[in-house]
Amino acid sequence: MGAGKSTIGLLLSKELNSPFYDIDKVIEDRAGANIPWIFDIEGEQGFRLREEQTIDEITLIKPCIVATGGGAVLRLENRQHLAARGTVVYLKTTVEQQLERTSKDKNRPLLQADSPREILTSLMEKREPLYNEIADVIILTDKRHPRAVTAEIIKRLKDDDLLG
Repeated sequence: MGAGKSTIGLLLSKELNSPFYDIDKVIEDRAGANIPWIFDIEGEQGFRLREEQTIDEITLIKPCIVATGGGAVLRLENRQHLAARGTVVYLKTTVEQQLERTSKDKNRPLLQADSPREILTSLMEKREPLYNEIADVIILTDKRHPRAVTAEIIKRLKDDDLLG
């Protein structure tokens, strides 16, 4: 959350001339409602089911760039689809950077609480091992311009022969 997935995904899409899919945006477009509304009406479980179905479908499109929500790795099926169907880039960021980037964003249901720092720390503890499990490339995004991160991703993908 707040690592720059949507911004960097769009930049990668342009640089690599591949379509870009932001899973949260696809879910919102299909539902005709924003993520907080889906959470309010269907709960996190309902949202995660929509997310799983969307990831399953979108990861079959070749080639493409996909940005998932931060919690997508919680479901085994998502991890399997992402790892088996493409190259996974983990955009890693610190809790401090996440707080800075998300402090004014009211479109993040999991952070609408008294202690966003505690929530982000807890989420990171649960999610980071899962990100590391499926990542082909790990890139630190803290205090870096999205274009610099994008250039590093492309360089790493080329160096590791991961570009198709």
